[in-house]
Amino acid sequence: MSHSQQLLSQNIQALQNQHNWLERSYLICQNMPIGSMYTPEEMDALETLCARFSRSIDFLIRKVFRSIDDVEFENQGTLIDVVNNAAKRGLIESTDKMREIKELRNDIVHEYISEDIKGLFVEVLKETPTLLAIMHATIDYCARYDNQQVTNDDAK
Repeated sequence: MSHSQQLLSQNIQALQNQHNWLERSYLICQNMPIGSMYTPEEMDALETLCARFSRSIDFLIRKVFRSIDDVEFENQGTLIDVVNNAAKRGLIESTDKMREIKELRNDIVHEYISEDIKGLFVEVLKETPTLLAIMHATIDYCARYDNQQVTNDDAK
């Protein structure tokens, strides 16, 4: 196994863990009533979901997609190039959808007013299944490079 494949394998294992934690947070929050007042426990759960969402999208694009490009000898230019390559592989629905998810991540990171963050909770809850599906598709796609052929279901 080449160094690039080893790095990809390590990144996929980390992505599997992130997938599982993001899914856990989503399951906790998905039936939460979206209202004007949250209990401290609900706010903690929603903020954890947002943090995991943000970390997952960053790791997916900056580490995993770039690792795939390296293994497949693709140009690793800009983030746009990396996302375009992921779209060509069928890992994402469209580059526009990935841009929306990335912009949501940026909104989460830069939101400081508690009233405004409530709107972000709705968007994160809406987009988390899409991100989980992208992560799952990426894990399955990369199984071809792992000698152990680990799949997303094996990681649970």
